[in-house]
Amino acid sequence: MTALAILWQRHRLLLGGFLGATLIALFFAARFLLSVLYWSDPAHRNQPLEGWMTIGYIAHSYEVPRDRLIELLDLQPPDNQDRKTRPTLERIARERGQPLDALEKDIEAAIAQLRAEEQVR
Repeated sequence: MTALAILWQRHRLLLGGFLGATLIALFFAARFLLSVLYWSDPAHRNQPLEGWMTIGYIAHSYEVPRDRLIELLDLQPPDNQDRKTRPTLERIARERGQPLDALEKDIEAAIAQLRAEEQVR
C-alpha cells in the first residue's frame, strides 16, 4: 500500500489517468462479455418477430447480413439514420403506412431469400 501512496503523492495525474483508463477498459470488457453471453443463448436465435425489434436485432438473431436485409426491405441505408434512434418494426410499419403483420411477412420472405442465397454459395 505504501507504493500506491507514493504514486498518489508524486504522480496523481498519471495515476488518475491510469485508473480512469482501467475503468473504461473494464466497462467495455463487461459490455462485450454480456453481449457474448446474450447471443450465445439459443433462446435468442430465430425469435418470432415483434414490434419492438430493430432490423439489426433481427439480422443478428437470424444470422443474416444486416445491410442486405435493409436492401431487400427497401429501407434507408444506416448512414442516413440517427444511430441513437434505431427504428423498431412498429415505427417502420407506421412510416410505410402498412400493418405490422405485412412488414413481418416481408421480413420473413427477405430472411428466407438471404438464407437461400447463402446455401447456394
